[in-house]
Amino acid sequence: MTTNANLSVVESLEPQAVWRLFAEMSAVPRASKHEEKIRAHVRKTAEGFGFQVREDQLGNIVIEVPASPGCEKAPPTVLQGHVDMVCEKNADTQHDFDNDPIRLIVEKDAESGEQIVRADGTTLGADNAIGVAMALAAAKSPDVVHGPLEILCTVDEEMGMSGAKVLTPEFFKGRRMLNLDSEEDDRIYIGCAGGCDTNLTWPLKTSAPPAGADICRVVVSGLKGGHSGGDIHLNRGSAIKLLIETLRGAGQPQLQLAELVGGSKRNAIPREARAVVAGPVGLAKSLSDAARRFESEARAQGEPGCSIRVEKHAAEAVAAADETQRVMATMIGLPHGVLAVVPDIPGLVQTSNSMSTVECEGDPSAGTLRVTIGCLSRSSSKFQLHTVVRQIAAIGYLGGADVESGNEYPGWQPNVDSPTLAVCRRVYQELFGEEPEVTAIHAGLECGLIGERIGGGQMDMVSFGPRIEGAHSPDERTYVESVAKSYEYLVAVLRELAKA
Repeated sequence: MTTNANLSVVESLEPQAVWRLFAEMSAVPRASKHEEKIRAHVRKTAEGFGFQVREDQLGNIVIEVPASPGCEKAPPTVLQGHVDMVCEKNADTQHDFDNDPIRLIVEKDAESGEQIVRADGTTLGADNAIGVAMALAAAKSPDVVHGPLEILCTVDEEMGMSGAKVLTPEFFKGRRMLNLDSEEDDRIYIGCAGGCDTNLTWPLKTSAPPAGADICRVVVSGLKGGHSGGDIHLNRGSAIKLLIETLRGAGQPQLQLAELVGGSKRNAIPREARAVVAGPVGLAKSLSDAARRFESEARAQGEPGCSIRVEKHAAEAVAAADETQRVMATMIGLPHGVLAVVPDIPGLVQTSNSMSTVECEGDPSAGTLRVTIGCLSRSSSKFQLHTVVRQIAAIGYLGGADVESGNEYPGWQPNVDSPTLAVCRRVYQELFGEEPEVTAIHAGLECGLIGERIGGGQMDMVSFGPRIEGAHSPDERTYVESVAKSYEYLVAVLRELAKA
């Protein structure tokens, strides 16, 4: 599909300026840590509008937009979003995220009948291209009244926020910021959770499978997945957890592991997982019985598409049974899901952990199988975040794993007295006739890091954006009317801020 094909898909949608920019971005590969093409595209687009563009050593971009006539004295406002996306696809979808464009589809939502935009078998990338598109559309439109703007486009948000981590106070002038990376159009966010990665690794010795052993592959697929922060409260199934439960549920203590793979992104709830194991004759039947039980249970618990498939397979090398049991027991013990809620805000998750990935790498010449479990812990409480990380480390040590934690990023502490928040609340009420919900989000936003990098409590920030559901999964979709509402709101907020 070409850029023109995406443009033709969205040509009837409003606001046309936003959808056109989004469609153009959707045609450009933009995986985290591989943003070269999208950075060049954004730079070319901004320079084509006549704006000055600056870029730092990691690839973060600032686009300088002059004020509307008569608004030059207003303090500058930063419009912030990230240019990378989570790259997830269905198992039966052929797509190369390094080269292929996202294929856009416009249709009606099956449940609500609302018009949506989604992708063909992959993540859509509305997180966060739709926010960047809104910022660029507002900047280039002669009908939008605004003060001086700086559009801050960060890189590598989805894989650890490394772009935000290198920002300096000199890179942009504005000290009030509208982050456009939220996903509910009736809310203004003023806080978010921090996070930390933890890896548990086992270097397992391997040998040839026992003579006459049954060797089977177990595949878990069809789960909903989703954002490991924003969707963690929905209690969606973990394909990795379900896989291990199935293996353990076979009741075969002599299982020997040959392969263990699941999930693909640290910030996504794992939708698929697979394992290859060897065991005594009759293993296939035991696993099939367990698969039927756990598949039925998963479907009853809200995963109607869950499939657990058992099939005969082959393996050249397997880990010892006792080491296999130690790895599986550790994985059973690791927490996954909501661990605490905010006492003063009903329904808001305070602390969670996602066992998001499992990888393995065999080395036949050395006779080893390296298994690595990846967890992402989140909390709006730094104390609780560190407590969970220590808990995971303790479980790992008990299971004989090597444990490494890092890539920590701070939360964003709410400021209910924010002047920018006051403006945004008033404009929302005037525009839509009701009060917005002002709250915090359990997912990670770059606001916490940006505030820390600028320092001194100087950054006055809020976050809002259009409705996006299923982010970080191929079910990701954004709602057309919500994009129009959010853009109208952004334009109205910029007009009000231009008076300051």
